[in-house]
Amino acid sequence: MKSKQMWQEFISAYPEYQDKTYQAWSYGVEPDELARLTFEQIKTATASSYEEYALENEALPEAGELNMILDASEKAVCITKTIKVSVIPFLEVSKEHAFKEGEGDRSLHYWREVHKTFFENSYKKNSLVFHDNILIVCEEFEVIYK
Repeated sequence: MKSKQMWQEFISAYPEYQDKTYQAWSYGVEPDELARLTFEQIKTATASSYEEYALENEALPEAGELNMILDASEKAVCITKTIKVSVIPFLEVSKEHAFKEGEGDRSLHYWREVHKTFFENSYKKNSLVFHDNILIVCEEFEVIYK
């Protein structure tokens, strides 16, 4: 389903959101798998680099924002609502946050291993240097429509 079609169905079912806006996006790595985990409400959090928001001149996510999660084909999978955002150093990401991200074995060790590789590659593309204290935007969300 296209994002506009899902949005129309959503606001028909929940007219109180009619005046709200949303961002439609897919996950940067494994978009189909991460969209599936989000749809199944296994993945209820995500993490991104604070520095890259600044590079792209993009605002940080805020509690209350709505997001349309797309798969790799840009088909709408579900709508989420951001419930919490925090900015913390990479090494201070908690085991609770890692678990909420829902990936792999959901451990902090797995999270750090996978995200270190992801951020190293991303930083390199942007001529930045990854280190263990880069700031991470930790976002928690709930699925409100699927």
